[in-house]
Amino acid sequence: MESNQIVLHNIKKLTGEEVDLVIKEGKIADVTEPGSGEGAVINCTGMFVSSGWIDLHVHAFPEFNPYGDEIDEIGVKQGVTTIVDAGSTGANRMGELSANSRRAKTNVFAFLNISKIGLERVDELSNLEWIDRQAIHDAVRLNEDIVIGLKARISQSVVKENGVEPLLIARELSDETSKPLMVHIGSGPPHIEEVIPLLQTNDVITHYLNGKENNLFDKEGRPLSVLMDAISRGVHLDVGHGTASFSFKVAEAAKANNVHFDTISTDMYKGNRLNGPVYSMANLLTKFLSIGYSLEEVINGVTVNAANWLGKPELGRIRVGEPANLTLFSLKDQEVKLVDSLGDERISKTTINAEGVFVHGEYIKC
Repeated sequence: MESNQIVLHNIKKLTGEEVDLVIKEGKIADVTEPGSGEGAVINCTGMFVSSGWIDLHVHAFPEFNPYGDEIDEIGVKQGVTTIVDAGSTGANRMGELSANSRRAKTNVFAFLNISKIGLERVDELSNLEWIDRQAIHDAVRLNEDIVIGLKARISQSVVKENGVEPLLIARELSDETSKPLMVHIGSGPPHIEEVIPLLQTNDVITHYLNGKENNLFDKEGRPLSVLMDAISRGVHLDVGHGTASFSFKVAEAAKANNVHFDTISTDMYKGNRLNGPVYSMANLLTKFLSIGYSLEEVINGVTVNAANWLGKPELGRIRVGEPANLTLFSLKDQEVKLVDSLGDERISKTTINAEGVFVHGEYIKC
């Protein structure tokens, strides 16, 4: 017996096939018939395995209030092996977020807020002097291991009287740095039809299922033409549930009109983790099961699709010889009440539960 091997015994692939997954020195050594793997056994009967869940929109800088949390609280403890901080920090403090990430068990990437103050204030784009172009270029260069894009929150409470001007500047900075944009949409002005045409291939619309008046669907639930045009250009649709940005009714209308998510993300921070309506990544994934998406579609939204957007497809696959980056989860036949950002409720008879992760050579139980 290989004493330095770990066997995830009798674990299910998404297809339902049961296997033994053998891990040696932090890498996947074999995928074999149940009972044939050799090593220290972790009994995973009844559990599923996927590549490690990726949350494309969180807030992981605990110094900022209200939008902040500890990295591992919204990472590995949620069954999430990789998080992407969505603009918590600007150029002033991106170096601190990068340093924090090196002490965490969770993999961390980040969108750089185009405002140098980040979420130190929640109207960070109300003063255009806080967009320091040279500081942005320097922060991207100095933190190239973590910065994967730029973030602009384009809603009235953030931009105040500046309208769409911060997004026009963000567009220029995106082109200059070769970094895609993640754009938060919310209450107007600026109107959604001013915002979406400025987005290009590989840019991200986050909060695309929000139930605010200034959203991407008409009163009958049909997608606006600016949304369909954006999809045809290759703009990426991200959920970004958050405290105020996910509506069951909008999500159901989107599905009925074949406007499907690319990635499922939580927009999690301490407040909406402890007090809802987000609670956990597993709770959010259960919401999409309740809407009628298949398990494979839901899990792809936090694995393959997210990994491909990041340009790191290896994070979205399970392959012999590669590092074991895994999430273990279960499906339970139990009724659960689910609540969206508007207080609307749905009942699901199936619940997804995160059970553990394997990352950086370590198994961590959730």
